[in-house]
Amino acid sequence: MVRIGVIGIGNDARGDDAVGLEVARRLQHDLPEGVTIREICGEGLSLLDRWQDTDAVIVIDASYSGAAPGSIHRLEPLTQPIPKELYLCSTHAFGVGEAIELARTLDQLPSHLVVYGIEGKQFDIGSELSADVRLAVPDVIRQVQQDIAAFRTQARGVQGHA
Repeated sequence: MVRIGVIGIGNDARGDDAVGLEVARRLQHDLPEGVTIREICGEGLSLLDRWQDTDAVIVIDASYSGAAPGSIHRLEPLTQPIPKELYLCSTHAFGVGEAIELARTLDQLPSHLVVYGIEGKQFDIGSELSADVRLAVPDVIRQVQQDIAAFRTQARGVQGHA
């Protein structure tokens, strides 16, 4: 059985920064066997701990690159680094991109890794998710569910050839 981790990153008190947590929480209600949801409300560096004992990982976080609010960025950092401009205004001192590059250097990346950045608009303390970001959440959930299904199918194919 493939072990898949879905990690939502964010801060509930900072508006659109909470979108990764929102997606992760909504996904908890209908998970296939072998999929775990984890939340990170602090530093991106804790990613390295959270993806231990997983075969595939999906990370969801807010981004702020100047794209239209609610834009969805799907990245596969095993094939290329996350562009620095995607997380220009991270509310995390050590962001997702830096954590992934550190894990790459330490040879601690999971076998499969997908990162979703949902373009944010408001990150003020005490604000809620903006309308544009809220509208993107169902699309991200569908895409994450497709990734989970693809990881499971791929794992069955590998096991069938073993």
